[in-house]
Amino acid sequence: MSIENHLESLRSKHEELEQEVAALEAAPSVDSLPIAQLKKEKLQLKEKIVDLEVEAATKHRLASRTQR
Repeated sequence: MSIENHLESLRSKHEELEQEVAALEAAPSVDSLPIAQLKKEKLQLKEKIVDLEVEAATKHRLASRTQR
């Protein structure tokens, strides 16, 4: 799987979690533990996304330098 495909997959999962959190927060008498767990998972995904974006940008810069 390419980095771009992996990033798209992670972004999609992140958006799904965002929607789940919003739905749970809108529900009456919500148990905060599941929301906290989803938010933690969402944050971990965001960290992976940022790491992969940095990796992709670094590879792109290195590839550009070698083509000069």
